[in-house]
Amino acid sequence: MGSSLGATIRRLREERGWSQARLARETCRAAGVHGEPIGRQEISRYENGRRTPREWLPFIADALTVPVEALRTSSAPPEPPPPTLADYLPEGAPLAPLSAAQGRRVGSAAVADLQQRVHGLRLADDVIAGGDLLRPALRELRSAVKLFREGSHTEAIGRSLLQAIGELAQIAGWIASDAGQHGGAERIYRLGLSAAHTAGDATLAGNLLGSLAYQRTNTGDVREGLAMARAGLENAPEAPPRARALSFDRVAWAHTKAGEAQPAMRALNEADEALARLGDEEEPAYLYWVDAGELRVMEARVYTELRRPLRAVPLLRDVLSRYDATHTRELALYLSWLAVALADANEPEEAAITAERVISLSSDITSERTAERARVVLARLAAFQDVPEVRALLDSAT
Repeated sequence: MGSSLGATIRRLREERGWSQARLARETCRAAGVHGEPIGRQEISRYENGRRTPREWLPFIADALTVPVEALRTSSAPPEPPPPTLADYLPEGAPLAPLSAAQGRRVGSAAVADLQQRVHGLRLADDVIAGGDLLRPALRELRSAVKLFREGSHTEAIGRSLLQAIGELAQIAGWIASDAGQHGGAERIYRLGLSAAHTAGDATLAGNLLGSLAYQRTNTGDVREGLAMARAGLENAPEAPPRARALSFDRVAWAHTKAGEAQPAMRALNEADEALARLGDEEEPAYLYWVDAGELRVMEARVYTELRRPLRAVPLLRDVLSRYDATHTRELALYLSWLAVALADANEPEEAAITAERVISLSSDITSERTAERARVVLARLAAFQDVPEVRALLDSAT
């Protein structure tokens, strides 16, 4: 009954447009208890069938304003179980150790050095595009895998190496995707999934699967991208706030690309709620860039994609007014969304000025992402080719 019950609770919650945190609060209110003896994570466990509400079931029913029996019995046909992270692991054992007993002894110093190089590569990606970073990123990844497979190390050191390989695979996959090497990026992401999964790092595994989901969504396989994004989210229910916020953002984007506005809005709200829980807890270094500004960028992108420019334009202008100009690729990308939103707002002259900046920035960096966004912007402006500023831009771009 657990999975059917959980699916019914989720369906009724989503029909009301509630987040899991909202249902938890309403359930506590229905029970007449103060504080939150159950919270979002507990609701998530109920919905995924990992735990049965039992004594909380009547109060959940009260909160949802349905009879208890409506939760226990569902007339809807049972849905197939959603995919999990394990469904996306690579075939075989790509990280199986080789002749470890004869290899170089690997200690904590080697792990610290690898972690430092991984973070250096991550910071380099902030200012250097994928086409220029791909070769050094792949060299680092091959070297790290070789160190793990051929070296001799303790179990603890091996786990740290696997985590470093997972982090390295995430940034290397991102770089490969930015360079337009989508097939290679997917193989790299799956290698990282294997490393993170073997190391027992659910947060890292969820981040890797979310990165792969984002690529799938953007390259046209939207339903599979959404399934991956949800699996990445569900894989790490105890992940720290920034990781949860990022996962919800990826779910929101997949729903947006599928044309599902309400689920996208709910996921954006969940991302905000997750980040609001940020305290002084220790978080992985690779989440350093996830902040309120980045959530606003995703919110603006969602509004742009859904053709709601009056919501998108102010958000993008606010973010861009404070953005680091040395991050050329991201600056070009964010400007591209602004150009499209301005076109949708029937401001073709301003859209053309913004688009000109996008094209100028894109011409100097080896990023397929920005090149593709420039093409999208030009295609959108083609509807205004009778406007002199737009006509001049389109002529200069051909």
